[in-house]
Amino acid sequence: MTTGLQACPVSRNHHPNLWPPFTSITTTPALEQVVRGEGALLYRAEGPPLIDAISSWWVTLHGHANPVVAAAIAEQAATLEQVIFAEFTHPQAERLASRLAQRTGLDRVFFSDNGSTAVEVALKTAVQWWHNRGEPRQQLIAFDGAYHGDTFGAMAVGARSLFSEPFDPMLFPVRRVPWPQTHWNDQTVEASEQRALDDLALALQTPTAAVILEPLIQGAGGMRMVRPQFLQAVEQQVRRAGSLLIADEVLAGFGRCGRLLASQRAGIQPDLVALSKGLTAGFLPMGITMASEAIFQEFLGSDPTKTLWHGHSFTANPLGCAAANASLDLLEADPACHEQFEQRHQVRLERLADHPRVQRVRLCGTIAAFDLVTDGEQGYLNPAGKVLRGLVRDQGVLIRPLGDVVYLLPPLCISDDQLDQCYDALHSGLDALPGR
Repeated sequence: MTTGLQACPVSRNHHPNLWPPFTSITTTPALEQVVRGEGALLYRAEGPPLIDAISSWWVTLHGHANPVVAAAIAEQAATLEQVIFAEFTHPQAERLASRLAQRTGLDRVFFSDNGSTAVEVALKTAVQWWHNRGEPRQQLIAFDGAYHGDTFGAMAVGARSLFSEPFDPMLFPVRRVPWPQTHWNDQTVEASEQRALDDLALALQTPTAAVILEPLIQGAGGMRMVRPQFLQAVEQQVRRAGSLLIADEVLAGFGRCGRLLASQRAGIQPDLVALSKGLTAGFLPMGITMASEAIFQEFLGSDPTKTLWHGHSFTANPLGCAAANASLDLLEADPACHEQFEQRHQVRLERLADHPRVQRVRLCGTIAAFDLVTDGEQGYLNPAGKVLRGLVRDQGVLIRPLGDVVYLLPPLCISDDQLDQCYDALHSGLDALPGR
């Protein structure tokens, strides 16, 4: 196959100059080379194409090489590729900010580079907001099992794990409360929610700068879902305590949970929202932190100490803004594509739920997940997911389980036949999975 580009030679070993993320080099097979993407498919240098059933780490919203987004980037690249955002603005940033403010009810947009930095900005903004008011508050509250990114602040509010262990002594303290994850036919969810709310009420007795959560679903923590009514009760407690509410929508935003924002489906209105991943449809790295006007107003004035002294070289990059605007155009042109995607999962997931190796089935928008029944310890290091990943890849489907947690999070453009292939591959892989 000719791509118009000269591909690097395919190596049977790991490339001598590359250091892949989240990868144990000595225990992981060599990375395959992808030479082209189209829609839901990834074309490899060797072997047939793969269905990208995880949207390449949850970023590829409308599919690979979407022509609308690609054309928008190309047009912008020939017009203005970058400008210092501390000195100038530009049309793409202004249009994107206006659209997001209108769609979210949050008036201010702060640009950064990725999901971790979007969370960092939200945390810094929340803490400095109290400082600027002359009412300093240091306590932050997060939920057990959360993952908010890999920079230091984001790690601090995330769950302590093997990812953060070398840095634990350097991370600031965070108050934690339970996350009452639920699943189909869960008979204990109401009691779990009440225990979490009781713990939150106790934690909020200490003056708190902000509570941070992933609305509806903790992604990297294991696709752990909660009910909207729990989040509504959390917001009520946060409001009564006079604290701020931060929604980390890096995964959940841009239609992934059936609405533009998961917060909207949950029926909550955060003070700060972190966005990334699907923001640019997976074409370019970009982060955004949205804030209410009330928060923004506390950073104004002639006193320079009130300024939010934070920024990035590629803040509001015009190419990224063009991609984000094009992606929003696609979402707005066909909202049913993400609003009705859950129904496409539902019937297929119901059939898979009867498999003896499947437990704790859950579904939210474009995200379907379940836990494997295995003999091993539950968690990220459970090897069953890696075995299943290989079996499913042999059937032409790319998945990347989180230990014993298996999920599908495909691009919106995936066809019904391709979605059937994903579920058929999971079923045959589960049948072939060794052990219990």
